[in-house]
Amino acid sequence: MSDSRGKQGTGPERLQKLLARAGYGSRRKCEELITEGRVTVDGAEVTELGAKADPHQQDVRVDGRRLRLEDFVYYLVNKPKGVVCTSSDPQRRRTVLDLVPNERRRIFSVGRLDYESKGAVILTNDGAFSNLLTHPRYGVEKTYSVRVRGAVEPEAVERLRRGVWLAEGRTLPAKVWVIRRRRNETDLGVTLCEGKNRQVRRMFAKCGYKVLSLTRTKIGTLSLKGLAEGAARRLETAEVAALRRQALRNAQAPRSRPTGRRSRARSQGKPDPRGAAAAVGSGPVRSKGRTRRGGRRR
Repeated sequence: MSDSRGKQGTGPERLQKLLARAGYGSRRKCEELITEGRVTVDGAEVTELGAKADPHQQDVRVDGRRLRLEDFVYYLVNKPKGVVCTSSDPQRRRTVLDLVPNERRRIFSVGRLDYESKGAVILTNDGAFSNLLTHPRYGVEKTYSVRVRGAVEPEAVERLRRGVWLAEGRTLPAKVWVIRRRRNETDLGVTLCEGKNRQVRRMFAKCGYKVLSLTRTKIGTLSLKGLAEGAARRLETAEVAALRRQALRNAQAPRSRPTGRRSRARSQGKPDPRGAAAAVGSGPVRSKGRTRRGGRRR
């Protein structure tokens, strides 16, 4: 599907917003292009992030190439292992863009899955939409099917739910539940609303478990149902709108001042994690004694 919102001029707009609409990446990436001096307006270099321009009245260029606003396009792809989530790869490995070979617009992946992981990835040229799905303040959930080596103890599940300390800081609360136990392996479900680099693998490693396989099964309300591995499909207008509504609704959730662990996610605009156990079904493992309601987001 394509969404032409914003294609018609409505006067000057912030440069980073224009660049994102033109498919140059997320707002953050577009801000870097500006501060690096790669953007000009009517021939003059602009490095101020608050600068505005009207692409229908002014000559806006990036690296000397005139800005072209395109219709927005959105794809859901089922990334296989051995495919990278970048626009190009110096090692000439396959990228997620190779899964939509006939698309000529400047699309990019919304967030990333590492080389060894597989599953749902959204591709788009809509930088604002990408920001809605990736910034933690919008709390859009990503759900994963994870297989780890060893028997995961209930205490480890609780630790993952509460959040673990990584190099960047403590992860937000997560929904974690056991799906199946084997002699030497455990299958689990994990739902996050943030996306630190290789986060799921690092969380389990912090608890002493090695991830053997990792598949992202859902992004918000989107699932891989009916989409074969390596395949792609255009998202419907209603699907894109539903994701936008969900993100904006999460961001507008009451933000009370944190008074303890339970209020941590809620203070950052996330849906209340205390009711999350019901949302993940009957699978979550509970530790003995007083049980914290699992399913806090992170």
